[in-house]
Amino acid sequence: MKNVLVIGASGDIGFAIAERLAEEGYQLILHYHTNRSGVEALREKVSRESILAVIQADLCKENDIRMFLTQLVFPVDMIVYVSGRAHFGLFQDTSEEIMNDMLTLHVKAPWLITKHLLPHMVQSQSGKIIFITSIWGDVGASNEVIYSSVKGAQNSFVKALAKEVAPSGISVNAISPGYVDTKMNSHLNEEEKHAILSDIPMNRAGSPTDVAHVVSFLLDHRSNYIQGEIIHLTGGW
Repeated sequence: MKNVLVIGASGDIGFAIAERLAEEGYQLILHYHTNRSGVEALREKVSRESILAVIQADLCKENDIRMFLTQLVFPVDMIVYVSGRAHFGLFQDTSEEIMNDMLTLHVKAPWLITKHLLPHMVQSQSGKIIFITSIWGDVGASNEVIYSSVKGAQNSFVKALAKEVAPSGISVNAISPGYVDTKMNSHLNEEEKHAILSDIPMNRAGSPTDVAHVVSFLLDHRSNYIQGEIIHLTGGW
C-alpha cells in the first residue's frame, strides 16, 4: 500500500484527487493552508484508515515549509502537488511581496519538499511525482504574468527532474489543465465564462474529477514509462 502526499488537498481539485486515491486504496498525507473545513469534509467522505496525517502549513513562508518537513513522519512514496493560487492584475502593478510569495509557493516549496523526500524514493528505487500546473504555463496569459511564469517554471522542473531521477525508477510528470470549474475561477462573470466556453471544442469546463482521473492513471505502475510529460487536459482549448 503506497503513501501519497497531497499538497493542497482542501481545494476543489485537491479534494477530488484525495477522494479518488482513497477509493483506490492509497494512504494519504494531506496538506492544507487555511481551508480546514475542506479537509474535515474529506475526512467524512473517505474511510478513516485512508488518512495517515493532516498537516497545516503556509507554503509561501520558508519557516512554515521547514516546519512542514519536520512533520512528515510517515514515508512518502508519491507526491501530488496541487497547491497554488492565482494572481490577477497588470504586471507593472504587482508588488515584490506578491512576486516573492508566488515564487516561494509554486517553485521553492516544491523544490525543498521534493529534495527532502527524494532520498527515500531513490533508496527504494521507485516513486511518483505529479504536478498540477496550468495551460498558462505553456502559452501565458495577460493579467496573469506572475502565475504564468511560476507555472512555466513547474513545467521546466518536471521535464528536467524526470531525466535526472528516471534511472532510480522515479516518474515525474505534470497535468496542465485548461479552464476547470473551481473556486479559483470564481472571479469570472457569466459573460467571461461564456466567452471561454465558446472557445473550448468540447463546449464545457473541465471538472476536478477529470484531473483526478489523470492523476490516478499516472500513479498506476503501468504508467511508469510516461516520463517528463506535461499532459494537457483542456477539452481541445
